[in-house]
Amino acid sequence: MDKKLKICFVGSGAITTSMSNVICLKEAYDVTLLSIEEDVVKSINEDHLNRKYFPNVRLHPSLTATSDRGVLRTSDVIFLGIPSNVVVNYVSESKELFNPNALVVNLAKGFGVDHKTIPQGLSRVIDNPIFSMKGPSFAREIINNLPTGFTLVSKRERYFKGFEEIFKDTSIHLDFSSDVYGVEMASILKNVYAIIVGIVDAHFDSPNLRSLIITKSINEMRVIMTRFGGKEETMFKYCGFGDFSLTALNDLSRNRTLGLLIGKGFFTSDISEKVVLEGRIATNVFVEEIAKKRNIKTKNLMLKELYKVFNDPNYDMANFVNRIISITP
Repeated sequence: MDKKLKICFVGSGAITTSMSNVICLKEAYDVTLLSIEEDVVKSINEDHLNRKYFPNVRLHPSLTATSDRGVLRTSDVIFLGIPSNVVVNYVSESKELFNPNALVVNLAKGFGVDHKTIPQGLSRVIDNPIFSMKGPSFAREIINNLPTGFTLVSKRERYFKGFEEIFKDTSIHLDFSSDVYGVEMASILKNVYAIIVGIVDAHFDSPNLRSLIITKSINEMRVIMTRFGGKEETMFKYCGFGDFSLTALNDLSRNRTLGLLIGKGFFTSDISEKVVLEGRIATNVFVEEIAKKRNIKTKNLMLKELYKVFNDPNYDMANFVNRIISITP
């Protein structure tokens, strides 16, 4: 009998718990959650519950949890489901424990250290094949086994069949891409434009206007992605239009909610400092760091207007919508 594939999810939050549980339903793999939260480890192993994130959802009995990082040594596939700003440092600190033959998959959306993409950062600290999975994926939908799409991206296309097999006959559906930079940019930019859509919806509950702004947002994302070397076709993957529409149009999205708060006049710097809001971080990084280094002009971008909202204390929010409507990239 062939040895069961060992799959490890680093982190015991909502996305890792939901995805690992979906894989466990196949009863074909050895799946473990690696967590620093001892109470979560205990509740999963003893009661088959993650009380912190899904207190009312019974997990598959084969799903186990551990706080021992030694599990990384024997894992064939390692999914990294920890915050984007700590992924690279975590792997760097734990690299001696990583099975050198393991496939490493980043689930985080956002910039890594030094405003590099996470795959860029990971490739500098480990030699393992690196992948990312991005898509329209609220964890509470995944845990309830509702169909969910992800884009799996890597230059190592020969491994795609293996991932197709892992998720075959589950509620998780994959499309594939080798456009690593484009997929990462799409997953970052969608947060920026979700904020813009939120601001517009706070000012005007107008289907016509919403559709206009969504169209302008998709076009602007496409323009920025291609200027950074990404491919236009990536916008039509799950990671592109799919992830943007989920983030921009659903109130479960933190970045859309940020836009609604701004548009209604309830957003304060105190809220910003206490909550990690990927869209605000991405907006500032693009304008202040990346665009300048690459000599990309941002004057005629809605993204630049949002940057003014975040950084000009005297910004006139009453004219935000009129200003972005008149912008042509």
